[in-house]
Amino acid sequence: MAEHRITDRPSAAAAVSFKPGFAPRFLLTVDAEEEFDWGKPLDRTAHSTDTVPRLRKFQQFCEGLGVAPVYLVDYPVASSRLAAEIIGPAITAGRAEIGVQLHPWVNPPHEEEVNEFNSFAGNLPLELEREKFRRLRDAIERNFGTPPLIYRAGRYGAGPNTAAMLRGGGIAVDSSVRARFDYSASGGPNWRDFPVHPYWVDGAGGLLELPLTTVYWGVLRQQGRWLYPLLWRVPRLRGALARMGLLERIPLTPEGVTIDEAVRGIDIALDDGLPLLVLSFHSPSLSPGYTPYILDETGLDGLYAWWREIFAYLERRAVRPTSVREIMASVALA
Repeated sequence: MAEHRITDRPSAAAAVSFKPGFAPRFLLTVDAEEEFDWGKPLDRTAHSTDTVPRLRKFQQFCEGLGVAPVYLVDYPVASSRLAAEIIGPAITAGRAEIGVQLHPWVNPPHEEEVNEFNSFAGNLPLELEREKFRRLRDAIERNFGTPPLIYRAGRYGAGPNTAAMLRGGGIAVDSSVRARFDYSASGGPNWRDFPVHPYWVDGAGGLLELPLTTVYWGVLRQQGRWLYPLLWRVPRLRGALARMGLLERIPLTPEGVTIDEAVRGIDIALDDGLPLLVLSFHSPSLSPGYTPYILDETGLDGLYAWWREIFAYLERRAVRPTSVREIMASVALA
């Protein structure tokens, strides 16, 4: 079986098929990470884990609605005894799952210069990317008592060596691809033309890719893949097109996306026959003032209302929650 890279755009034949009765489903992923000032240059030490206690309420909230979140933890959270105490029992009991999220600038060994280019882990030399991943994976297994199931590169920064690293590290599922987004201006990958449908990176039974779900909505949605990037430097025009119902990019996240927009995105995804919707957000948003999206307690109430409404809408559309384990057991290999 040929080894392909995550950064290689897959062919249509790579799309994953699921066993009868599985689809449609949704997977809730949480980028469980340290807090830092998003408006300042990255720093190895200018961060905290003050929002970790907020995971308790969110886990209880999810359990009350029958949803098992996947916590993609980076090194500061993986090393937090409190994080293990709060979400560890749920992970052990199968009410949540654990995965890897690599933020290289806060993850030992600290050998590279801290800058924007190196914040995408896939840009690092192979041995350094692999060693950072190994230390993080081992910290997760040691502190949470179970091996991680899934990987996401921080800032969606997978690179040419990431797939081989994951294969060698015992990870069978990746979720670094943020389809419809392009990070190349900052030195990161360009996922603009990648599919939102789950696919095999290197053939059936190899590395499974679960792209984050983003869709284009509006009259011009079929032209979105080439038209939307042309509008990136003209935000007023993008806003006007969205208001007129012509073109809008909708990622399935509560961060910067309204409930109405997310509902439209879900409808488009289901109309397109997407079998799995991958939702996401950053754990520091669970406390006001740590991300640009949640500034006060009113905003935090809105965050929980967003999840409550979206979970209810997914249930009305007969989209059931799933887990990484269930996804892996439900792929059709023949």
